[in-house]
Amino acid sequence: MKKTRFTETQIVKAIQEEAAGRNANDLCRDMGVSKATFYNWKKKYAGMEVNQVKQFKELQEENRKLKAMYADLALDHRILKDIIEKKI
Repeated sequence: MKKTRFTETQIVKAIQEEAAGRNANDLCRDMGVSKATFYNWKKKYAGMEVNQVKQFKELQEENRKLKAMYADLALDHRILKDIIEKKI
């Protein structure tokens, strides 16, 4: 996945500036991003504070690890089940 130039803190602050009344076109020009990128950020991070974004990222990482653990266990279960079926 491509690494962004902006931190979550910077993104949230930009969204808050736009909500406070700053023009989105000017904000995008100053940051050097397209309006589409800004509105994607807004869709993803609107209404969040910086600490909530950090917590959201941590939860996503934990969820990724849990999914990997489940996939490993499901594979082990499938292998053991195949071995038992072959012995019978």
